Amino acid sequence: MIRKEDCYKIGKITKAHGLKGEVNFMFTDDIWDRTESPYIICEVNGILVPFYMEEYRFRSDSTALVKFEHLDSADAVQFLVNSDVYFENKYVEEGDDDEVSLQFFIGFKMLNGDDETEIGTIIDVDDKTENWLFIVERPDGSEALIPAHEEFIQEIRQEEKEMVMDLPLGLLDL
Repeated sequence: MIRKEDCYKIGKITKAHGLKGEVNFMFTDDIWDRTESPYIICEVNGILVPFYMEEYRFRSDSTALVKFEHLDSADAVQFLVNSDVYFENKYVEEGDDDEVSLQFFIGFKMLNGDDETEIGTIIDVDDKTENWLFIVERPDGSEALIPAHEEFIQEIRQEEKEMVMDLPLGLLDL
């Protein structure tokens, strides 16, 4: 069984395309095209289900038309419309941290680099502005916005799902 904590969101199926079972896939990370994963994962009725790609072609730098195996008509893919699409962490190679979307880090614990106390858990990434932000749920339930800038990231421990940050003094007090 595929667990959500073993994946990260890379996009959404937005609509069926044509009559032969293709879907329009809007993606935020093209890792599925750069790795050897045999499938992508769609969330269907709250369950993560792998779907094997028969073929795909890019329409732009953020959309692709995808044809899945055994889904051969517009009606057959209708249940996938508006499904979130995930990528399994196990296909991300160690050392590929520079190649991964920041969405990959959702679910990681963020630690303070000085004493490794917990800052919180990354629950989302705000990518609507030029300076992206990690949205972090603090242990007290409040949210903090932490700049997702590589100069603040001291260490990434992929196995432990931890990110050690060296943040400027006072940032967490804002």
